[in-house]
Amino acid sequence: MGKDICFDSARNLAKAIQNRELSVREVMEAHLAQIQRVNPKVNAIVSLNEELSLKEAVKADEMLDAGKPAGPFHGLPIAIKDTHNAVGFPATSGSLIYRDNYPSVDDLIVERLRKAGAIVIGKTNVPEFAAGSHTFNKLFGATKNPYDLSKSAGGSSGGAAAAVASGMIPFADGSDMGGSLRNPASFNNVVGLRTSPGRIPLSRTALYSPLAVQGPITRNVDDAFFMLSVIAGPDGQSPLSIEEPGSKFLEPVQLDIKGLRIAYSADFGGLLPVEPEVRSNLEEQVKVFEDLGCIVEEACPDLTEADEVFQVLRAWEFELSYSEIFERFREMIKPSVIWNIEKGRSLSGPDVGKAERLRALLYNRMAEFFNQYDALILPVSQVTAFDVNIEYPKEINGVRMENYIDWMRSCYYISAAGNPAVSIPSGFTADGLPIGLQIVGRHRADFEVLRIGRAFEQVTGYGKRRPSIAIEQTI
Repeated sequence: MGKDICFDSARNLAKAIQNRELSVREVMEAHLAQIQRVNPKVNAIVSLNEELSLKEAVKADEMLDAGKPAGPFHGLPIAIKDTHNAVGFPATSGSLIYRDNYPSVDDLIVERLRKAGAIVIGKTNVPEFAAGSHTFNKLFGATKNPYDLSKSAGGSSGGAAAAVASGMIPFADGSDMGGSLRNPASFNNVVGLRTSPGRIPLSRTALYSPLAVQGPITRNVDDAFFMLSVIAGPDGQSPLSIEEPGSKFLEPVQLDIKGLRIAYSADFGGLLPVEPEVRSNLEEQVKVFEDLGCIVEEACPDLTEADEVFQVLRAWEFELSYSEIFERFREMIKPSVIWNIEKGRSLSGPDVGKAERLRALLYNRMAEFFNQYDALILPVSQVTAFDVNIEYPKEINGVRMENYIDWMRSCYYISAAGNPAVSIPSGFTADGLPIGLQIVGRHRADFEVLRIGRAFEQVTGYGKRRPSIAIEQTI
């Protein structure tokens, strides 16, 4: 029964709780038991508070017994990404500097989750300052891939993706600047959506920058719609806030995608090196879209400027965000973060101005491309999950990666353009490692991107394959 609960969908669990088919306590105890059994192997959830979680579960059941109104996520357990503030839990950002940082106010995404009835049970592990797409830090250690414990779970939402894949929580929040929702989703065989800037409003230092966004990590697309119905929607604290309400994502989903024009490229128009198994996997999915009645063509927008746009604006934001701690705690910060901050400090005004001009050019070129196509299909990552003991892949197909984010171009090129993109499970390597497919849509077309992903998911079913350590019985 516990395994059935842990791998049921968030939407089904919420309905079972509301209909009193399951108590909140039953759901909580099943997930806590799964955490106790699997998390020591994977290290996805940190700062867990079991006692508080069970108390909150009892209160949630008492509310239902008393006939009080319940939110759509009533009683569902969730662990919050450790870069996001959740009252009662440390927000460490994977750094020794912040190990005792207890926020007094929830971030907006956490506030919305709690208001909908979700119970926060702990945090999910991240790389230090969410820097890089491999989850490891000196405070909690590395998060391992549940499909192969010798491999990376990706990042920076690596703990979130590994926890959802392993049945420790039904869904999770994440964030994405250069691929932090999509890469871990790809490595862990789950769904991760990089939302459009403003879909989930952010209150941050660089209010007008659309590089970093928040979004859902789920085991299926239906739960991504369900989660967005709560965490999406306008808010006055963000000038980029999209006015469309979260309820948009509860609308009926038309799964017939016949006639859609789909472009695809395995190597971004020849710009990027891609591992052979990743390339062949993407090319196999072309047939799926053709069978669904889509008009599929090999094509890719010119993304030449995306590298400079992302590298410059990321460095500018790192310096802006971490300048103070850099001055006080430099010796406690990992070298790759120091490199990114120093790169930001070396920028001139004209450097940043040029990056913004190129971003506008990139945006307009993408808009023209999507006048011809309904979606663009790409690899999520240029590589499959790599050795958990290295910081990042040093080369791809013989091409040297110059720094810790170079291997993430297949994601961060899309971040630079500002389009929504979802990672959908699309199969496995010969060694059993998950591979994800990246579906990119028009500006602010989050619903359409998920709709296409759900049609693909329905006929392929790759996301139904669970990691063996999460389903094997304890002896």
